Amino acid sequence: MDLSNARWRKSSYSGSASDCVEVAFVGDEVATRDSKDPNGPALVFTRAEWATFLTALRTDHLDT
Repeated sequence: MDLSNARWRKSSYSGSASDCVEVAFVGDEVATRDSKDPNGPALVFTRAEWATFLTALRTDHLDT
């Protein structure tokens, strides 16, 4: 997946912190990366997978 033109964002709660997760919405997929390593690898999810992940976070239903 070509992410060279992706518009990366991080949470406004991160402030000026540099150790954050950044997210980019690219077509039907969602890419994530470590803000400390913008040229490093990215994990890519479908929008449905991303929505499921966010729901699990919001409802505290992540399996550990």
